[in-house]
Amino acid sequence: MRRLWVSLIVALSATAFMLYQGGSFAQQQTQESQTAPSGEIRKPEARAEEMKTHTGAVRIKLDKTSLNNGGTIAVTGTGPPGKPVYVEVWADDKVRASRFDSDPDKETGKRPYILYMTYEMPAYYRILIPRDMQGKLDEIKKQGNKWSTSQALKDLGADNAYSAPAKAKIDRYQATLFGSIMGSRGDLLPALDEKENRGRSMQLVKARFRNPGKVFAASVEVNPDGAFSAKLHVDTGSPPGKYFVRAVVDKDAKSETLTVENSIAFPYVYFQNAGTSVNLFGPFFLTLAIAIFGVLMGAGGGFILNPLLVSLFPFPHTIVAGTVMPTVAFSQATGIINYSKIKFINWKLGTTIGIAMIAGAFIGPKLTELITLAQYKFIFGWILVVLAALMFWQTTPGYLSRNKKEQAILREFKKRAEESARKK
Repeated sequence: MRRLWVSLIVALSATAFMLYQGGSFAQQQTQESQTAPSGEIRKPEARAEEMKTHTGAVRIKLDKTSLNNGGTIAVTGTGPPGKPVYVEVWADDKVRASRFDSDPDKETGKRPYILYMTYEMPAYYRILIPRDMQGKLDEIKKQGNKWSTSQALKDLGADNAYSAPAKAKIDRYQATLFGSIMGSRGDLLPALDEKENRGRSMQLVKARFRNPGKVFAASVEVNPDGAFSAKLHVDTGSPPGKYFVRAVVDKDAKSETLTVENSIAFPYVYFQNAGTSVNLFGPFFLTLAIAIFGVLMGAGGGFILNPLLVSLFPFPHTIVAGTVMPTVAFSQATGIINYSKIKFINWKLGTTIGIAMIAGAFIGPKLTELITLAQYKFIFGWILVVLAALMFWQTTPGYLSRNKKEQAILREFKKRAEESARKK
């Protein structure tokens, strides 16, 4: 019973730390009705310039202005007859997005090793395209990881609808392997011009949302007279706060920007640095089970928790890798206390391994920044396969029969466990 309570406390502590790390206790900033989507006060001349872009008589209307943990909104309006209509949707909340460019230059063949990073990527972004373009969107999805945001925008005719992510400020760093090992992103390079910033933002959109189905949705129906309708679906777990909706026909014909408020309630909690909302009970019970199983095996459970969090929840791999570290520390601490009581710890070996872990803890976080989710899963998956095969091999009867030392250790562990049980 005591061990059950210890495991419960471990799970509660780990979950609380995840909440703190996720920024779920941070208050959301409120915006006045006169602020622009970017958060800046609209000047009269800026408002007048915005009105000039509505020359195509593009009008838009929403059937609701508030959502409760996502939902579906009916979008209707009118535009110039005979022209396709696109609907751009983005959240006011911002998250970090990064991409490490190590692709060989087409002209020189050299690898640039440049890290592109922004803290202003919309946590939710989607472009609704005409329904008759579903076939083209399906072809883009079939490309898998090779799809390109810029090429998708061109193929779908949605170039003019893409604007919100293009305004994000992007920093770039000249990275080096030695710098990464020392915990540095590299040297900050000069700022990008507007055109290149727009192009790099498209790469960051792919890095953030991964799947073209999360960026594009074929749901707009346009009548010959210019009237259009669409269904905007905001997924459960999407970030809370303001969402901005705008209809676009071309660069000179855009509607006004309407606002929708999305709210969440317990047990859903928003993790700000991950840009997603999650049912709190999911990670809680997952951590509880892994803490029990991990300590039972003599491990912290991170090698189990990492892949499960990435696969079961919409967390970026960089956030998962960082968040799991302190949660493992909770279970390791209680494990060290309990194993020291029954004298199952070799402190010399533990200290040696600990020093190596400290060195790896400096290198790992920066290298995680430089790889994609697919690369992260590939590397982590093979590590788990090798470890599983090694552990299985070391428990086979043939291996144990050939290694008398392991047999002696097992007998000693069994003896100590029995003595500890008698003392209780």
